Amino acid sequence: MNQTNHASHIHMLNISSIVMGKTDTIHPVLIHDSGHVILVDTGYPGQISKFSEALAPYGIDIQDVTHVILTHQDLDHIGSLPAMLEQAEHPPEVLASAEEKPYIEGERMLLKITPEAIRAAEAMIPADVPEAWKQAFLSTLKNPPQSPVSRVIHDGELLPLCGGIQVIATPGHTPGHLSLFHVPSRTLIAADALRVVDGRLCGPDPEQTLDVALATESIRKLAALDAEAVICYHGGMYRNQVSQALRELISG
Repeated sequence: MNQTNHASHIHMLNISSIVMGKTDTIHPVLIHDSGHVILVDTGYPGQISKFSEALAPYGIDIQDVTHVILTHQDLDHIGSLPAMLEQAEHPPEVLASAEEKPYIEGERMLLKITPEAIRAAEAMIPADVPEAWKQAFLSTLKNPPQSPVSRVIHDGELLPLCGGIQVIATPGHTPGHLSLFHVPSRTLIAADALRVVDGRLCGPDPEQTLDVALATESIRKLAALDAEAVICYHGGMYRNQVSQALRELISG
């Protein structure tokens, strides 16, 4: 890893794949300084080569990752972590909330992967998708990726990494969903607590959110931050008067 100073840096990654016949782009986050390389969320299963490509412009290799913070249990956030751990000479420390830990570790089935959800997903697969892909996709749903969680992190905790990363419990999308605030850059990493849609800052996808009312209360917490930028896992970066946009969301 090529790093010459102690300043911390934050980068939004763009990871794209064809999912269900459409291009799906997600935005994990890279935070690094001279001693730490942190990945916030690890995409879908099978995307480790895409992560390698995304990290390369910053002089960083997958093997350099020291910490992975999982914001929550969903398949597109745990995704490539098992492969990263398997390939790592020095496995990164995996951080998550206590509520999400049993789901990430495979002790409990992911809350959104119900038998009904699997049947619905199968029905949505385009007819021209190869049978082998279809079976692999359904197998992943029925046997989602799992990873040990090295350390539980808590609401209000300030991680002494890369200039300080504040942990913010933002339940609603899932029970233990976390957002993060990178103090030096005043960047809110919202994960799935927020989205950017057609250039507008929006709340989480109601169809994918387990408790919409609780998710709205979580946005109220985020509005209290003096964030200059927001990175949403779905939709990317938002920089336009962030505090005002968040207040407008909670006022309806």
